[in-house]
Amino acid sequence: MRFELKAVRGGGELALLALDAADAGDAESQARGQGYTVLAIKAKADWLAWRRHRQRFPLVLFCQELMALLDAGLSLMESLETLNEKELRPEVRQTLARIIASLHDGHPLSHALQDSEADFPALFVATVRASEKTGAIAEALARYVAYQTQMDTVRRQVVSASIYPIMLTVVGGLVTLFLMVYVVPRFSHIYAEIGGDLPLMSRLLMNWGKLLAAHGALILAAVLLALTALVYLVTRPASKRRLLAWLWHLPTVGLRLHVYQLARFYRSLGMLLRGGMPLVTSLNMVSDLLDTSLRGQLEQATTSIREGQSISRAMERHGLTTPVALRMLRVGERTGRMGEMMERMAAFYEEETARWVERFTKLFEPVLMAFIGVVIGGIVVLMYIPIFDLAGSIR
Repeated sequence: MRFELKAVRGGGELALLALDAADAGDAESQARGQGYTVLAIKAKADWLAWRRHRQRFPLVLFCQELMALLDAGLSLMESLETLNEKELRPEVRQTLARIIASLHDGHPLSHALQDSEADFPALFVATVRASEKTGAIAEALARYVAYQTQMDTVRRQVVSASIYPIMLTVVGGLVTLFLMVYVVPRFSHIYAEIGGDLPLMSRLLMNWGKLLAAHGALILAAVLLALTALVYLVTRPASKRRLLAWLWHLPTVGLRLHVYQLARFYRSLGMLLRGGMPLVTSLNMVSDLLDTSLRGQLEQATTSIREGQSISRAMERHGLTTPVALRMLRVGERTGRMGEMMERMAAFYEEETARWVERFTKLFEPVLMAFIGVVIGGIVVLMYIPIFDLAGSIR
């Protein structure tokens, strides 16, 4: 947050300062450190405030730097103090300072992270808590970095595959809108002056042009209002849940969403198991990563495991496996390497999901281009058919 300070120096020189700080006390401390005596202080609202408010704790970078310092031989406290000293962002420094203070009070790192205002993910806190029992905090950080990197890679693949179809749709929509709003009304005026019979589709197109010419501002306002309402609905959590529920019922897309959910579930569970977390506790921790429709099945599977049923049998019975995953679960039970098998299952299905997304976009992009071309070409042809008829009659 940015603060404006009115301050004086030892010689009585009045100065106005603008400082970035976590709160008013932090801003005053910074000014005193520069040799000023603060007379007045107030928060300054600027256009970047919303961005500062939305800044999140750089968790992956924090893990990588902390892991490097621990591997270099520094203790946990020394590593955190080093990170705090080199940090320039006030929000991050404040979070690190509170974690260090909690450690000085005798609390473990997992407790300090959980009580922090940075809102660390429960999965990360659980990973650190499991590592505290074995003392392998650096290994736990490495596992979480690998987990988050893999999840970000899958997300980037999906987003990058969606960029071109979205751009194509937007450009095609803008061209169609330009034709319908600007070009067609002018052609309708020309044909109205010429007179004569027009084909049915051309008449409908020309009538649309006349309607836009007469009530263009009203129609444009209605379209903008409808788009605003659509964007608002799409950003609402309830609307997202309904959209996701609808996608789940689509034959092919629903299956892929199911597989993607299971891949996230397996990777998170495998990371916790490899870190030494008990199975039932790990299942409860990763339940929030699953879709609402699968959480009930996970609760039933957890109950069956608690009652003594094998993991593979419980997950197969409650629909949390696939044929490949079931075989790998059984191998994990026989070898005692369940955490490793979970991560291998996740990697298998993440690669399969990436291949499916790539195939789908390669098929969808030409279909979308053809559809947009047909729409734009149809509008152009309908506008020029009367000119062709007129040229034929002149001959």
